[in-house]
Amino acid sequence: MFSSTDPNQVLDPLPQRRLLSEPDLSGRIKLRNEDFLVEELPLYQPSGRGEHLYLFIQKEGIAHSEMIRHLRQHFKVRDRDIGFAGMKDRNAVTRQLVSIHLPESERRSLDFNIDGLNLLWSDRHTNKLRRGHLQGNRFSIRIRDIDPLKAPQLQTRLRSLVRVGVPNYYGIQRFGYRCNTHLLGEHLVNGAWEALAAELLGARGASFPKRQLKAREHFDAGRYKESLQLWSRNEFAETTVLRNLIRGDSFEKSVRRIPTSTLSFWISAYQSAAFNRVLDHRIEHGLLDSILPGDVAIRSESRKQFVAHQEVLQTEGFQNDIRDQKVSATGPMWGGHMLHPGGETLRNEQEVLDSIGFNTEGLESCVYAERGTRRPLRIPLSNIEIDSGVDNHGGYIRTAFDLPRGAYATVVLRELIDDLSSGNDFIVNDQASPSSTP
Repeated sequence: MFSSTDPNQVLDPLPQRRLLSEPDLSGRIKLRNEDFLVEELPLYQPSGRGEHLYLFIQKEGIAHSEMIRHLRQHFKVRDRDIGFAGMKDRNAVTRQLVSIHLPESERRSLDFNIDGLNLLWSDRHTNKLRRGHLQGNRFSIRIRDIDPLKAPQLQTRLRSLVRVGVPNYYGIQRFGYRCNTHLLGEHLVNGAWEALAAELLGARGASFPKRQLKAREHFDAGRYKESLQLWSRNEFAETTVLRNLIRGDSFEKSVRRIPTSTLSFWISAYQSAAFNRVLDHRIEHGLLDSILPGDVAIRSESRKQFVAHQEVLQTEGFQNDIRDQKVSATGPMWGGHMLHPGGETLRNEQEVLDSIGFNTEGLESCVYAERGTRRPLRIPLSNIEIDSGVDNHGGYIRTAFDLPRGAYATVVLRELIDDLSSGNDFIVNDQASPSSTP
């Protein structure tokens, strides 16, 4: 079980440490979509010709999967014909590029007429847009329920992060609205199909919205038809499993009917939760901005990974690169093709993974797992802005900054404030999720 030494205590996958001191200020974020703005910083510009239609889309209040479904239906294409560089939040105003494989001979209207989706511009290019095809993201965020006169305090903390870098934690978005996708991934790795279905559909796992209580109670009682009737069509994984169970399929076969992309995402969340624990350990020991002999380091520009040896670490140029955040240590996104560290770093990482019961062997053999890689433990923060004021909704402090691809703005914000934003009306269970031991 992905847990602490107490088998009845499910481990929180979220960041547990801060690089800076505990913040003195509190506030709330994402109270309104327009308070959280995200715009992709493209890796390249479309050439103006080619078989792929590039769309720069503004999205508000729509999940990534919903956007893809709308685009698929409007352009009459398959999922694999649609490309994107990254997935954006539902509860935000976001701007991003999406590509559609649509030869010029196959004309389609660009008038979406879809609430929450607006086309800002379009162009053409020769290749499909793929995950990671972006430099990063620009964020502009209003913090509410905070004294606007306290902006200088936040500016001081932001400048500290610019100087030393930001812990590259995976934020809450990685783990789903129930904060349990890492548990689904663990069950998948362990081949614990019934436990996975129970975590996904039952009432005894992670917290869930109160509106789902009856559906989950029906599942726990084996009333699959009654449960299915209470799930919406947007809850595709849940309804897929239930339909197959109703037909008499096994738990394993029913789970395997879920789209591969979803199953792979759950595996990735499992890897991400383990990465967060390794990063906790580095911060706890004051090693975030250090590179040790045996560390797998990464160059920020080229993304080249290499094992750092003592003779390299002793050079003045390499130490300057560490200070300037041109090179950083990495943590594991575990997989069979991951570059392994050596020495003390290897021992420390293995101890952390063993302490949470992380199944490295199962992950390497799981067909839904990616190859594995290393992720930088810290990332640069740049182009910071801060201001404050009062609008129709009250006082606020606005901060803006750039982050590299794959980084989370909420991780920056937790270094600035104690976030008091409340979740939805959820039912919280005291007990841990069912064991994932097959």
